[in-house]
Amino acid sequence: MSIPTDPAILLSYINTQLRDNYPSFEELTKSLSVDENEIRTKLSSIGYEYSAELNRFV
Repeated sequence: MSIPTDPAILLSYINTQLRDNYPSFEELTKSLSVDENEIRTKLSSIGYEYSAELNRFV
């Protein structure tokens, strides 16, 4: 399964997955076999950082 490449669409996809299916970003990246740093970098480029407390990118 591939994930979206557009940062805005990726943000929506990741936050939806976190809300509906995963208790943490680490579990999401392991389950989907995606690079955690790559996603963090891409979402950081549009001003979003992961909040473990909220379990979403804000």
